[in-house]
Amino acid sequence: MKRTTAEVICEYGPFPGIDEVAGVSYDGHQTWFASGDKLNALDPESGKILRSIDVAAHAGTAFDGQHLFQIAEDRIQKIDPDTGDVLSTIPTPDGGASGLAWAEGALWVGQHRNRKIHQVDPATGKILSSIESNRFVTGVTWVDGELWHATWEGDESELRQVDPHTGEVLKRLDLPTGINVSGLESDGGERFFCGGGGSGKVRSVRRPGATAK
Repeated sequence: MKRTTAEVICEYGPFPGIDEVAGVSYDGHQTWFASGDKLNALDPESGKILRSIDVAAHAGTAFDGQHLFQIAEDRIQKIDPDTGDVLSTIPTPDGGASGLAWAEGALWVGQHRNRKIHQVDPATGKILSSIESNRFVTGVTWVDGELWHATWEGDESELRQVDPHTGEVLKRLDLPTGINVSGLESDGGERFFCGGGGSGKVRSVRRPGATAK
């Protein structure tokens, strides 16, 4: 297992009227982040919020190439990003949900206190497979066939690449003390986007071994 210190490339925010950042996602152009009662589209180049959707947005966010998915309390909402309409909902796995990602035609749902990651059928909510972590799971993302999750316990946070079948930790990126991660997404290139929780910020962190997209 390889362990290194994370390199924070850029910080966005805090933003007016936003006290907390939860889940984050990326649609190829915009970084979406959840802030309680809104989903916000951030331009990662200018750092400006381009638009917001009024929808319950309490934890992880994901994008399947067409729709946004958003955790709101005990449900996962499928959202049309153009209209903001909630098209359908499925229940979260028992025990709650924190992180959310899309890969291989399925949703990947992180559970905070249960320290688990579930592969979930996006139409029914049925759990297809599960792995365990030994830390709280506060964000999930896939990039180039790699499954990563964020963890935040006490005042310490890490980004971890884990084996999607066994949960074995393959790589660890340690965030500086006091920088906490509440959501995780990759841009498919050199950047991870990380929700900053109560700091009200979104941060980008360099992905090891990746090149700019």
